Amino acid sequence: MAYMYLMIAIVAEVIATSALKASNGFTQWIPSSITVLGYLVAIYFLALTMKTIPVGITYALWSGAGIILISCIGWVFYKQQLDNAALIGLSFMVLGIIIINVFSNSTEI
Repeated sequence: MAYMYLMIAIVAEVIATSALKASNGFTQWIPSSITVLGYLVAIYFLALTMKTIPVGITYALWSGAGIILISCIGWVFYKQQLDNAALIGLSFMVLGIIIINVFSNSTEI
C-alpha cells in the first residue's frame, strides 16, 4: 500500500501545483481551492507513505516525480520551453528514480 499512497501523493501534488499556476496568485477561487485541497491530500498520503518507506527515499521519489510531471505539464499546457540543460537534468532525475526503485534496498517494505 505504501507505493499506492506515494502515487496518490504525487498525483495530488501535481494537480495542486498545476492549479496553483491557474490560481493567478490566489485570485481565482476554484483553482485556489483545488490547490489547498490538493496539497492537503498530498501531505496526508505522503505521511502515510513514510510509515513504511524511509523519509529520504519517500521525499526523493515524491519530489523527483513531481518535478518531472510538472515540467511536462508546463511544457504542454503553458507552452513553457525546456532547453537542453533542462531536458538533460530531467533525464537524470528519471534515471535516479529508476535506480532507486530497481537497485536500492532502501525501498523494501
